[in-house]
Amino acid sequence: MSSNVDDQIAELKRGAVDLIQEADLRKKIARGVPLRVKAGFDPTAPDLHLGHTVLINKLRQFQHFGHEVIFLIGDFTGLIGDPTGKSATRPRLTPAEIAANAVTYQEQIYKILDRERTVIDFNSRWMGAMSAAGLIELAAKHTVARMLERDDFHKRYKSGQPIAVHEFLYPLVQGYDSVALRADVELGGTDQKFNLLVGRQLQEAHGQEPQIVLTTPLLEGLDGVQKMSKSLGNTIGIHDAPGVMFGKLMSISDALMWRYFELLSFRPLSEIAALQAAVNAGRNPRDVKFELAREIVTRFHTPGDAERAQSDFTARFQQGATPADLAEQVIAIAGGSVRLTAVLKDLGFVASSSEGSRKIQEGAVRVNQEKVLSHSHELLVGDTYVVSVGKRHFAKIRLANQG
Repeated sequence: MSSNVDDQIAELKRGAVDLIQEADLRKKIARGVPLRVKAGFDPTAPDLHLGHTVLINKLRQFQHFGHEVIFLIGDFTGLIGDPTGKSATRPRLTPAEIAANAVTYQEQIYKILDRERTVIDFNSRWMGAMSAAGLIELAAKHTVARMLERDDFHKRYKSGQPIAVHEFLYPLVQGYDSVALRADVELGGTDQKFNLLVGRQLQEAHGQEPQIVLTTPLLEGLDGVQKMSKSLGNTIGIHDAPGVMFGKLMSISDALMWRYFELLSFRPLSEIAALQAAVNAGRNPRDVKFELAREIVTRFHTPGDAERAQSDFTARFQQGATPADLAEQVIAIAGGSVRLTAVLKDLGFVASSSEGSRKIQEGAVRVNQEKVLSHSHELLVGDTYVVSVGKRHFAKIRLANQG
């Protein structure tokens, strides 16, 4: 473990929003005993995107300094449904969905974390064994008034929108996870701050030293405005093909590039500052963005994949060429045809069908290299198409009937 407390604190604060309390973290690190660092993930979807990796990168930093990292899969809390930031009760997952998603999570996190130094746990291990009496005792340690201090609950209560009683259990269960694991530190996005603080309160109520809370920002998606979210169509998935991932990274704005460097790159901050200085002195931002894209693609694929992706991107950008190695995707639809705008949305090339219509109107959409002129253009079941939006988004698709 690194003995330099200042170095650890400086790196751990990189890209962080809240650190509660820094003085207490310094004391914990100074003891020279590895800290138990916890981050929980509800397996709500099978695939992780770069927005998720902001938190996983922070776990990696703790791991680098010799601390014990616990990647907690919320298979029990997933049955409740995380109400954070929701304006309505969130649908609960089935046990089968949770189990399947948990498997894929474990496959993906080792692209970043050290497999040998990562503890995977499931909160059903202690929550599944908790009796009804135990759950009531846990609920007695928090008040409705405190729950309604949470922004999303407060807004729903004031507007008369329903809040199911089981939703109040979510922060309590997440907080109790810290008790069960005797966590020294818990990480979470800024939207999880209330839940992380509940963990501190419950640990004190159980006679434990309260955990340090460290929150990370919610990474903006490709649009540079909304947080990265699959439902908004602005994600970069860590399972995206190398060329797709590279092209998406090159599509972000020059200003957003520095945000991605800070939160996603493993480069020291001094190197990133040097790159910024070079751009300010006249270096082309595109060349710096190439470095970011190569680093990220290499992390989730291989150095060779990153080099080929850059060569392919350069050829497409300069010559308008179509990638030669496009993997065919099968899209299942109901009926014999489907609107092109709907396909563009399914592919993640646009956030909505209306945006797809705008791209067509701008002349940016092609099917089999032919420019599409009508927003009502349809594609037929059984046929194969190469669909592109601009010079950066390409897909080879085949339409098939559902079922």
